[in-house]
Amino acid sequence: MEILKKIEKGVCYLNLNRPEVFNSFNAKMALLLQEELIFASKDSQVRAIVISGTGKAFCAGQDLAEAVDPNGPALQDIVKKHYNPIIELIRNIEKPVIAAVNGVAAGAGANIALACDITIAKESASFIQAFSKIGLIPDSGGTYFLPRLIGTQKALALMMTGDKVTAKEAEAMNMIYKAVSDDDFEASVLLFAETVAAMPTKGLGLTKRAVNRTFQHNLTEQLALEEALQTEAGTTHDFKEGVQAFLEKRKPEFKGH
Repeated sequence: MEILKKIEKGVCYLNLNRPEVFNSFNAKMALLLQEELIFASKDSQVRAIVISGTGKAFCAGQDLAEAVDPNGPALQDIVKKHYNPIIELIRNIEKPVIAAVNGVAAGAGANIALACDITIAKESASFIQAFSKIGLIPDSGGTYFLPRLIGTQKALALMMTGDKVTAKEAEAMNMIYKAVSDDDFEASVLLFAETVAAMPTKGLGLTKRAVNRTFQHNLTEQLALEEALQTEAGTTHDFKEGVQAFLEKRKPEFKGH
């Protein structure tokens, strides 16, 4: 299977599984990832999602053998039908989506990682905007997310040169949340994922919705959105449980709704 899935303690782990080609995407893997993200979005038992890779790489981007195959999908269809839906799903699923970057993340692989809510990477991992090396532009949301994360000049420089960025450099320039030692990587991802999965999922989802819209709003519009979403959050079971636990000086037991 091109996507390996397991669900444990409220976390859905999705592993890109074409290690022989550094988990580069073909049509089958892209469509399967879309299916699994849709499933995870609807499954009430899933309260966080982790996307990672099998083997040495996270994802090397598009399988170029497929892209140049005269019988394969057209470049426009690869972007429109394979990558764009993945990015839309990651951003619109109102649950935490975590990229666990276990190795090189290049091209679309890098930008899928950057589209996630939180990106944690091995120190030995790296990020490469490889598109310019073959005369293409960054897709999979790269031109949207990277300038917002690190600023226009740095983003354009990395896009134009295709220079490799180490995980520690990526953390330092606010491209990703955290780079951790290779030895601690799996434990760190597990702890983070299980921590957010045990939190009030509805409230986290509403937070994500607010952050998604902040780039489209002026201050007055964003304040109005916060007011509406806070009102909605205040009707949840987890809000009541959180307040009650605080008053009773105990650990809350959130249900995710």
